[in-house]
Amino acid sequence: MMDLKNKRVLVVGLGKSGLSAAMFLRAQGARVTVSDTRSAVALAQEIPALLEAGIMVESGGHGLLTFRRQDLIVVSPGVPMDTPEVKQVVAFGLTVIGELELASRYLQGQVVAITGSNGKTTTTTLVGKILSDAGVPTQVGGNIGLPVIDLVAKSTPETVNVLEVSSFQLETVEEFHPRIAVILNITPDHLDRHGSFERYVAAKERIFERQGAGDALVLNGDDRVTQMCAARAKSEVFWFSGTKAVRKGAFVRDGVIVWVEKEGGVTEPVMPVSEVPLKGAHNIENVLAAVCAARLAKVSAESVRASVASFTAVEHRLELVRKLNGVEFYNDSKATNVDATMKAVASFSKGVHLILGGKDKDSDYGLMAELLKERVKVVYTIGSAAEKIERQLHGVVKMVAAGTMETAVAEAAKAAVTGDVVLLSPACSSFDQFENYEHRGRVFRQLVNQLI
Repeated sequence: MMDLKNKRVLVVGLGKSGLSAAMFLRAQGARVTVSDTRSAVALAQEIPALLEAGIMVESGGHGLLTFRRQDLIVVSPGVPMDTPEVKQVVAFGLTVIGELELASRYLQGQVVAITGSNGKTTTTTLVGKILSDAGVPTQVGGNIGLPVIDLVAKSTPETVNVLEVSSFQLETVEEFHPRIAVILNITPDHLDRHGSFERYVAAKERIFERQGAGDALVLNGDDRVTQMCAARAKSEVFWFSGTKAVRKGAFVRDGVIVWVEKEGGVTEPVMPVSEVPLKGAHNIENVLAAVCAARLAKVSAESVRASVASFTAVEHRLELVRKLNGVEFYNDSKATNVDATMKAVASFSKGVHLILGGKDKDSDYGLMAELLKERVKVVYTIGSAAEKIERQLHGVVKMVAAGTMETAVAEAAKAAVTGDVVLLSPACSSFDQFENYEHRGRVFRQLVNQLI
């Protein structure tokens, strides 16, 4: 724990986690200031509560003097470390950490931390359900639901804290130390933020940086980049694979998910793959990863089986919205990168009407060409990335420049015939036309439910 009483602390960025961090720091007796580039008008909902708590607010930009007058700076995940003011105070030797790092210094109990380019939310939610169903005192949060700092108050030495952690959060960790760390996969994402794929991989790898011999690292045996992490791990490595047997971990044998705790150990059946209620091969990988985490947390195979079998798809992740005139409409708004969209499209054999677009993250949409040619009838482009998508996929598949979600849904519904699928799986972030991917998914759902 840190002694924060009367310390000057600046919280940069007033998103959900920034607001929670500011309130937590104030409760610890710190003299807190918050700084955000948004205007006072844009922050009208947050400012009154902050002022009432005795927290100073700087809006409409960051002042370098504000940054330099602090003992500690806590940056929100949405604030890049190369923000000029942050870079300058780091150069001056001031301590800069993130909300995840701050929370980890106060959080009691064990931590199961899950990261990856895709599948984090489904796997985190599933692990939380498995542990909770087994009677383990469990809290779930991080990059989904509650900020980690909000879990501190209810944590006890017996609690297992299941956390979804992003590359943005991992950039600023120092002492964060999960007992069980899971890396689901690493494919190009957020290159607009990290600058290169190598830097993105390095951020992901910080999840196991503080682990030692008594800890466990779960890796994807089918993902080339993730496999390479094993060489740098000091913890015990377990694997999961949907395509081959592994020495230690979870894999599929003759249609059954099995678990092996140690090399040469007994292969323990967990459940038939046919009982997994989630669509797509990528979700089998997510279940395999969850099996590893749950068995390492000493939950029985029988209990794991019952929990997985009763699990329902997480909102905005290949979520069946409606079947109308023989056409299925799926909301996969959480697919914010190319790899996630490819996995979603691969879940359907043919007849897909795909809604693509949003804010570009320096992605290569051409990677989807062969898959789209095989399974997609029409692509409907929306958002600011539309022109780039149309350019990179020109001649591959029929394309409709829809522009907006409303037009895309209407055009797709008109063109689709019985047996087809209308799939929102944008391969882009949502911030050009929507508040976040949840908002985008809700709009899609609403438009689909209004169709006659």
